Amino acid sequence: MAYDEYLSERIRNAFQRKRVTVEEKKMMGGLCYLVDDKMCVGIVKDNLMARIDPEIYEEALTRKGVREMDFTGRPMKGYVFVDPEALDLEADLEYWIQLALDFNPKAKSSKKKK
Repeated sequence: MAYDEYLSERIRNAFQRKRVTVEEKKMMGGLCYLVDDKMCVGIVKDNLMARIDPEIYEEALTRKGVREMDFTGRPMKGYVFVDPEALDLEADLEYWIQLALDFNPKAKSSKKKK
């Protein structure tokens, strides 16, 4: 299993409760959830990846169980990993999903491959 399928089900359910249409794509060795063709949240192994407003990025990193998303040796500002222990409660997961949804309208879409 490349990603936590239980977390995936929890994320799907959270989006359904919020009545948000998402597209799931396998990316980066995990699973990403796109809203309006833009990466919103994802799962890498058993960690939640959230794309949040860069203006609240530094503050988000002060929360327990949150760290920079770093794939290439260079952290990506506006993207964080949230450890499983920081997602025990549904309210915790909902918090991060909502932050990602709040930023989504301002986020730039990735260029489409032809």
